[in-house]
Amino acid sequence: MRRILLATLVALSTLAPATAEVRIKSSPGGQIGEFLDMYAEVKDSGQKVVIDGPCLSACTLVLGVVPRDRICVTKNAELGFHAAWMPTSSGGKVTQPVATKMMMDMYPSDVKGWIRRRGGLHTRLIVLRGHELAALYPRCI
Repeated sequence: MRRILLATLVALSTLAPATAEVRIKSSPGGQIGEFLDMYAEVKDSGQKVVIDGPCLSACTLVLGVVPRDRICVTKNAELGFHAAWMPTSSGGKVTQPVATKMMMDMYPSDVKGWIRRRGGLHTRLIVLRGHELAALYPRCI
């Protein structure tokens, strides 16, 4: 798991000292707790977050941790949402209702509304991108 997190962090973070930003270019997600810890550090650092590619699953928790005025999106940004789940020994998925509710509770109200209008969080991925995403978060300059 540590190797996956390290690879995610490398893919996630491109720190530019002059602009003090974290750039999310491609994150498949991972363990909720690890992302919450990472985003708490970003929040405390005062860094801006640029979403510049796929930000899927637990990656989307950035919306609930980092202040909105420090998040922007590029034309390449995609946010992918689904219910929290654990793998079964047979390769299936078992949803985790408590973790899923915790995730929903963290999202800003307009993001929650977008998710609800698409049927809520389930095992299938729903993706927010393009004009819909730009209506919720500012484009990066």
